[in-house]
Amino acid sequence: MILPIYTYGQSVLRKETEEIDGNYENIGQLIRDMFETLRNADGVGLAAPQVGLPIRLMVVDLDIISDDMPEFKGYLKAYINPYIEEIGDETSTFEEGCLSFPGIHEKVVRPSRVRVSWMDESFQQHDEWFEGFPARVMQHEIDHLNGKCFIDRMSPLRRQMNKKALNSIAAGKFDCDYKVKTLKK
Repeated sequence: MILPIYTYGQSVLRKETEEIDGNYENIGQLIRDMFETLRNADGVGLAAPQVGLPIRLMVVDLDIISDDMPEFKGYLKAYINPYIEEIGDETSTFEEGCLSFPGIHEKVVRPSRVRVSWMDESFQQHDEWFEGFPARVMQHEIDHLNGKCFIDRMSPLRRQMNKKALNSIAAGKFDCDYKVKTLKK
């Protein structure tokens, strides 16, 4: 089932999420629904707060970019209770967007390499270093789980320059090709 993606202005996007365990009801179905939602919106990552749930769960689908980057063929993973444990010394700048901020794309500086701990769908523990684009996606989605959004990583000037667009999103005045839940005034 395709879930609505919560857009800028929804309070759930600013809440720190709670860990879940194997007793979380219908976790398998939720993960499948999140993947379907992500695929429908042509995104690469989706965190639970973006579908209205304040839990530490995210899905990543890099298969969508595998035509240009074949090393990501078949890369579809769910991450339960992920945390960034360590960051590398080098940074990179890359233009990011976010399904919760339709139409806004800005350059964001992030570490090029991060070590992440998480559990898979079977609640088996993992710990791995991510580099390059996967590291960026992990950081972007884990930010959501920590109540942060990519606009928080913009320079104050760029954020000010996007103020009108942000206000339009908060007011529900934007166009996108996927199902959303906007803030009702």
